[in-house]
Amino acid sequence: MATSEPSQAPTPTSARAPRRTSTPTPTPVQTESEVQESAPIPFETATVNDGAIDVGTSAVTSAGQAGTLTTTYLVKYVDGVEVSRSLSSEEVTLAPVAEITAIGTRQPAPAPAPVQAAPVGNCDSNYADVCVPIASDVDCAGGSGNGPAYIDGPLRIVGTDIYDLDRDGDGIACDS
Repeated sequence: MATSEPSQAPTPTSARAPRRTSTPTPTPVQTESEVQESAPIPFETATVNDGAIDVGTSAVTSAGQAGTLTTTYLVKYVDGVEVSRSLSSEEVTLAPVAEITAIGTRQPAPAPAPVQAAPVGNCDSNYADVCVPIASDVDCAGGSGNGPAYIDGPLRIVGTDIYDLDRDGDGIACDS
């Protein structure tokens, strides 16, 4: 007996799967550009001894300022996405300025001897408002003079300034 296989009906041509047509693969767009980045360069600090400033004190004589380092890279892109970066150059575009602090080394002058009140009859008549003693030399208290006598001011010059107490010539002595 013959076995029969189930017959398959022929597939009509119109029922077949559509034929695929190939679409071209887009060519990647490659570009490159230079990119610059800036970074701060910290400033250094230094100290110097200064004989014009008293011991135990200090002063900033030059304020520090950070510099700027500019780095340039060559960046390559594929379809707008960064794929590589290489260093092209580095340049200090603003040099840092060091901060300088002066440290005092000057020993303060010894305090002047207290002013001795001169007897009323022993006052120099070239000065008014304060009794200026008659001495070999008189200096303003707190000044740089070496005495032996000192006077607190201010006081008026009414004659000749024989002790040179009015340094600025304005007629008032020991006023600064």
